[in-house]
Amino acid sequence: MKERITISLDKELLDWIDSKVKQRIFANRSHAIEFLAQQKIDEENQ
Repeated sequence: MKERITISLDKELLDWIDSKVKQRIFANRSHAIEFLAQQKIDEENQ
């Protein structure tokens, strides 16, 4: 189950995420943030 949250990001980071969404690398902002956070967790667990 997913929970809705509110976050604040630097404009530069948000612009980068939006560009990746526009390129269809991520489905949306939430997908990008979730994917990148999970990737970091996976790195730490190795």
